[in-house]
Amino acid sequence: MNYKCVKCDNTTYETGEMRATGGTFSKIFDVQNKKFTSVTCKKCSYTEFYKTKTSGLSNIFDFLTN
Repeated sequence: MNYKCVKCDNTTYETGEMRATGGTFSKIFDVQNKKFTSVTCKKCSYTEFYKTKTSGLSNIFDFLTN
């Protein structure tokens, strides 16, 4: 990945993942059906989030394990 921080021009980064709930049904049953990938600058900690697709299987597994 060609990364350059928009805040400090640093080129080193780390990635992570975050899940969140969407609508009323997913909030009631605590299903995290929204998935985001984060990119964080290693120098200044500026973080950007990018929405990624979730599979139906991972949503079912999340529902069964909560």
